[in-house]
Amino acid sequence: MSAPQQAKQKVLAPLADGQLRSTKPVLVPFMAPRLQGDCRPEGKIELSLWGAGKLANLTFTGWSAPFTYAPNRVETHDGGLYVAQSAPALFLKGAKLRTFIPARRCAWWGSVAKREPVERTGSRRIARTGWGVAIAEQRSSGIFVTAGATIEEALAALKLEETQLIAEANAYVTRCDAMPETDPLMRSMISQSLHAALSSIRQDEHGAFAGLAAGQAYSAPARTYYRDGYWTLQALLDREPEAVRAQIDLLARGVQPNGEAPSGVILTGPGQAEEWEKVRQTHPRIKEEHLRPGDWWSDHFDSPLFFILTIGDYVRTTGDSSPLTLHWDKVVTIFNRYCGFDAAGNGLPIKPRHDRDWADNVYRHGYVAYDLGLWIGALDVIAQHGVSLDEAVASRAAAMAQKARASLDQALLQPSGTYADYGTKTDFVEDHLTLDSLTLLRFKAVSPERAKSVLARVQQTLESRNNSQQPYGDWGVLCAFPPFKRPKDTREKSYFAYRYHNGSDWPYLSGLYAEQRLAHGLDGADYPLLRWWKTCLEEGWMGAVEYFSPPWGRGSLLQGWSSMPAAAALFYKHKLPATVG
Repeated sequence: MSAPQQAKQKVLAPLADGQLRSTKPVLVPFMAPRLQGDCRPEGKIELSLWGAGKLANLTFTGWSAPFTYAPNRVETHDGGLYVAQSAPALFLKGAKLRTFIPARRCAWWGSVAKREPVERTGSRRIARTGWGVAIAEQRSSGIFVTAGATIEEALAALKLEETQLIAEANAYVTRCDAMPETDPLMRSMISQSLHAALSSIRQDEHGAFAGLAAGQAYSAPARTYYRDGYWTLQALLDREPEAVRAQIDLLARGVQPNGEAPSGVILTGPGQAEEWEKVRQTHPRIKEEHLRPGDWWSDHFDSPLFFILTIGDYVRTTGDSSPLTLHWDKVVTIFNRYCGFDAAGNGLPIKPRHDRDWADNVYRHGYVAYDLGLWIGALDVIAQHGVSLDEAVASRAAAMAQKARASLDQALLQPSGTYADYGTKTDFVEDHLTLDSLTLLRFKAVSPERAKSVLARVQQTLESRNNSQQPYGDWGVLCAFPPFKRPKDTREKSYFAYRYHNGSDWPYLSGLYAEQRLAHGLDGADYPLLRWWKTCLEEGWMGAVEYFSPPWGRGSLLQGWSSMPAAAALFYKHKLPATVG
């Protein structure tokens, strides 16, 4: 990403209908219930399948500018990309096939396999791997591409009519266009941000729910996360409650008898699962972090709390308490485990010094504001919804929540009126301001008056436009400032100032910040809702980006939890001004 420019010209221009236009091709990630990959409109497709991994690379003649982009769709005057919803299929209208090459391994960690020759039958080519199949069929109107875990799945997808496929792609674009009444900038953000949530809903080869993907880059091994899934499903609670219900049951599989849970639950198909298990048992670092076959990074401090919060949000939204009843024993086990972390008896669990919560490049320890917000929110779920299941447990949870709220200021409140990131006053306190500490506000761990004062400080300190101490001008909302003061508490990407957890803009956290401004009746939510999106348009980043910062560039595109800005805007749209962009 280049140096800051206050009026930088956009590579992508928002249109009145919520689509985006460019005069040069940009990388387009796509993701549907089964199929996913990257499209380069100048003539390349990288094709993957959920639960299987990379299948094939395809090159074609490409299309001419200008390009018009929408979720899972590219259109030009001479053709375009259309992605189906009902089957793992896509159509490259007006394109002619050049090359079709099967992948040699399912992921970077997979064994290199001998490449099988591509089968040719008339205008049809079949690329086989040991973990899936892809088919490309040249037609007079373009290239029809399908994929499958088996040849049967790929051939079945080939039966989809071109007109039906295009109709499904267009209907999906319409579905993502959830705020057509607003201005082009906000409308396009909502469309692409909501796309990140809706497309995260994955299926297996039999059409059954197969998890909420963290993003397009998370299919190898296929997995679903507790934290990413929680923020992703905020946009799905009233749109796809059945998916949220199914997600709860998948996450329950990862909760261990002692109440521990991994960062995510692995959901691979047979071929990829076998290959992953070899790596999990032999790779020096992977075998230390992934302790069980179904675990993606075992024992994360925040994951069990997100499990309870997910159940609570589902019950609140739908009125269906069956998941809480079904998984009550796990909820109680988690509750008891975290009570065991309350060494001081003040209602606040102490996190061990490790890098296993969302800030997984930081060795946070002691009282962690982010985790305490989740804890208090989980206690409220147990207290409110658990009375009919076990009145004694619900009463204990209510008492613990009261104690935790009463102890919070003594543990973490700073003279500035904000809450420290982590630490203990008898050891070390990282007192910088973080966006993830706003979980304390979201789960009402602090008073409304305190919440408003925290939000005022966030506006002054973390909105880059108001912070002259950071050197990059107006570019987004920093997740933390100033940078971590003790380098030994950071590693890898977060070791560097303004990178990753050390100050990047994470749109999911910007969405949380916008949500809290709106929830507390404050203006100014348009900046966190839209500044990250303006950067995406300026840089030509198609889709909801994972994170970014001026000196370090971006993370992944089409990231599920980067739907939080859309979730916040749609939930509080009655509080948004008529024109916000």
